[in-house]
Amino acid sequence: MPIEIGMKGRAETVVVQENTAQAAGSGLVPVFATPWMIALMENAAVQAVQGALSADEGTVGTRLDVTHDAATPIGMKVWAEAEVTSVEGRKLAFTVAAYDEAGRIGGGTHERFVIKTEKFLARAQAKLEK
Repeated sequence: MPIEIGMKGRAETVVVQENTAQAAGSGLVPVFATPWMIALMENAAVQAVQGALSADEGTVGTRLDVTHDAATPIGMKVWAEAEVTSVEGRKLAFTVAAYDEAGRIGGGTHERFVIKTEKFLARAQAKLEK
């Protein structure tokens, strides 16, 4: 199945001490950390397209342009949604948004590239040989 515009993915978690800004080092307060929100958005994008990839393929994130607009306290559920908006060869574009039980907490755009996993990892490992 090819990757198509409109494919959607979702990822969710609950805010716990380990995914707060305090724990991530991205702030001093015990609320959902921006780096964790971004990871959730990326995971939603992966979920949107993973079923359309062959066994030897994956995707890697290359660009994010997002805002984190509202704080979420420990104990609340948070989730992210991603939708494919563009497919240009191996380059994929997504709109992403994150929510908690009170409403939208952030959003923006995300870009990923389809990779051949083995070739990608070999190129990364080659850096150790330099």
